[in-house]
Amino acid sequence: MNESNMAAPWTASVIQGTPIPFDPHRTLAKVEDLVASAVSRSARLVVFPEAFVGGYPKGHVFGSYVGGRSDEGRDAYREYWESAIDVPGPCVDALAAIAANYGVHMVIGVIERDAGTLYCSVLFFGPAGDFLGKHRKLMPTGAERLVWGYGDGSTMPVLDTALGKLGAVICWENYMPMMRMAMYAKGIQLYCAPTADSRPTWVASMQHIAIEGRCYVLASNQFLRRGDFPDSYASLFGDDPDALVQAGGSCIVDPFGRILAGPAFGEEVILTAEIDLRNIARGKFDLDVTGHYSRPDIFRLTVDERRQAPVSVIPSTCQHDVNGGDRHQ
Repeated sequence: MNESNMAAPWTASVIQGTPIPFDPHRTLAKVEDLVASAVSRSARLVVFPEAFVGGYPKGHVFGSYVGGRSDEGRDAYREYWESAIDVPGPCVDALAAIAANYGVHMVIGVIERDAGTLYCSVLFFGPAGDFLGKHRKLMPTGAERLVWGYGDGSTMPVLDTALGKLGAVICWENYMPMMRMAMYAKGIQLYCAPTADSRPTWVASMQHIAIEGRCYVLASNQFLRRGDFPDSYASLFGDDPDALVQAGGSCIVDPFGRILAGPAFGEEVILTAEIDLRNIARGKFDLDVTGHYSRPDIFRLTVDERRQAPVSVIPSTCQHDVNGGDRHQ
């Protein structure tokens, strides 16, 4: 990061938007409109909610019970899989083009498809349209584990950008103290928290993280009613189109825990706030949890960032002889 940018405040936007659930292509059009609106407010960083592209299947049970799955549930999973995106792939290219067209950094939650498994992921894009990387949710919560796989330590980036050190921790990963500590150790300054948690307690957690990590926290959630889902969607929320499924609760918090924007509930909204990275050094004067306020002689955290592959191939040490025999090297 260019140190001269440390003295120049800039604007960030958090999107509390309503996607088109399970329709990534129509959602991409909405992403572009929302980015355009944020940029009209001078935003240089735009943060979208968890699972914005691909859909958060709130209220769906996927026909699952202890010991079995129904045929209807298997079809529901197949449909959800079909609405997910490949990373890399055409939807990633389209998102990169949006970031380039508006010259912004963009952080957005997607449902990523990799072979037969789905992952709740966050994608990062730069203002030149470059795909900077991804984070896969390490620990799906509760029934999310029916439909999402687990990420590993190989996708926990904190990216050094022109705006600052940028990373994302998804929803209840934020309640994993050791994951937070790993992100603080990487020097995260722009702590993005895409979520599906609309509880009022979420805001208090975001304030705690901002104070603990002395970072800016940008929390983004969807606003959804039952009517935003397809009529055929099997949901525990019933059939009333006005039934509230996701209330929001998005907010932006500074490194002293002060709420700069939000929390917003019950509406689609774009929250905007000024980011001044000089406040991070001001805050770390009295609290730096991976520096002078740590006790590594007592507490230490080990983080494994290797990719955890289910199959490892060890090449043979034999070469097949042209005459039919084997020769050992």
